[in-house]
Amino acid sequence: MLLNKFIIKLFASRISRLDKLRKNPAEAQERILANLLKHGANTDYGRRHGLRGAGDVGKFGERIPVSDYPSLQPFIDRMRAGENNVLWDTPVRWFAKSSGTTAGKSKFIPVSRESLHGCHFAGGKDVTLQYLLNNPESRLLLGKSLTLGGSRKIDELNSKVRTGDLSAVMIHNSPLYVELARTPSKKTALIPDFDQKTAAIARQSISGNVVSFAGVPSWNLVLMNRILEYGGKRSLLEIWPRLEVFFHGGVAFGPYVEQFKRIIPSETMRYMEIYNASEGFFAFQDDAADDAMLLHADNGVFFEFMPVAEAGKPNPTTHTVADVRAGVNYALVITTNAGLWRYLIGDTVKFTSLYPHKIKITGRIAHYINVFGEELIVENVENALTVACGATGATVSEYTVAPVFMNEAAKGRHEWLIEFDRPPSDPESFADILDRAICSVNSDYEAKRCGDSTLSRLKLTALPRGSFLKWLESKGKVGGQNKIPRLNNSREYADQLLRIVNTKIKRDLYI
Repeated sequence: MLLNKFIIKLFASRISRLDKLRKNPAEAQERILANLLKHGANTDYGRRHGLRGAGDVGKFGERIPVSDYPSLQPFIDRMRAGENNVLWDTPVRWFAKSSGTTAGKSKFIPVSRESLHGCHFAGGKDVTLQYLLNNPESRLLLGKSLTLGGSRKIDELNSKVRTGDLSAVMIHNSPLYVELARTPSKKTALIPDFDQKTAAIARQSISGNVVSFAGVPSWNLVLMNRILEYGGKRSLLEIWPRLEVFFHGGVAFGPYVEQFKRIIPSETMRYMEIYNASEGFFAFQDDAADDAMLLHADNGVFFEFMPVAEAGKPNPTTHTVADVRAGVNYALVITTNAGLWRYLIGDTVKFTSLYPHKIKITGRIAHYINVFGEELIVENVENALTVACGATGATVSEYTVAPVFMNEAAKGRHEWLIEFDRPPSDPESFADILDRAICSVNSDYEAKRCGDSTLSRLKLTALPRGSFLKWLESKGKVGGQNKIPRLNNSREYADQLLRIVNTKIKRDLYI
């Protein structure tokens, strides 16, 4: 298409930068760190830690500690109250509200003008350019992109400051050309109530020429089913015949693939993963044949990678892009152009290749099970679930996994609480396949399962449809970037879910 060729030519310099970072990401990272240090030198945080003299990676690591949200929260609260030059040297008037998990206390992640335009929006442009390069005959620019936004409000600490989940921050600040290419209207996209919002989006967007949509798979699935119900159709292609791509991120896409294929029955429908967190735009899938994502090393963020075994140490070892290794599980440490300094974001990643540096998200530091020495991570369970679903034809809407602690009468085991979209015909066979699949991807689990020495076979508990949504509603965590915690060392989430399900079952008995 001539329009695509024109856009690619217009942004040739940006495309050239992407090519360079594939060959030499370390050079881009050095330049970014120098710029970040320049901005941070005259801030209160910078003066306390001697950022002015931290001219290289070594000195930077010596002077700035690896931080988490509680350690930076006093500085962030001062910024939310309107104080300038605290963590960043330009005024910060937006904060992305993020809980990290569905049960955690809210975090307020600073979003500066530089991070909004030089990271989040810039990353979005690069994704569009890469998509057009990969699909030169795409009609992406000739239709509308459907956006499921969050909500925003005035910060309780300062009337000049706004908070909201990342999608709301970006929608509110998006340039005019993005507004013209998006549906629904900004007013509709930012409706606070999720149920009212999805109903309004269905009414407003159903007659439009929607060619793409973007966001978290779980919440978009809820929205798309609402649109199908409103339109009285079984396929989204009956509503939007030119629909061609879903840009997804926030949670692993594997459990949702079959559900999207069911409502978008097209061999040409494309799915492109992006890694855009509240803290920054970090990576994107640049090759449809490779489900790993290209680390965006030239997008305003300085990356460090901490081996997971270093987590919790007072002076953990970290690595830059110049010295990481493929196949190692790293916790992601970032320094951003909004004033997050050596911030431990909580996500864990593995490099699948170097030059180009491509990553896969493997889970979160806090989301694992190691009650019995099994060291189960999200990557393990996602892979095993894909195997079990593929073997049985089942599809999963949501799930979480919890330990069942050993006692005098029984050994320990894992309990999988699963909400099926299409349940397996034989649940016990599904559980057997799932258990064997976990053994195949996790040698520690396999050793504990050998002869039922420590662990018994997993327990499968199928939950009624809507159980996870009711749980999220009970916590006021519907929509946005709220996610289901997949793994936990305690039974906190599992027992809460079971209480909600059992209460509903008992109530229904008397209706």
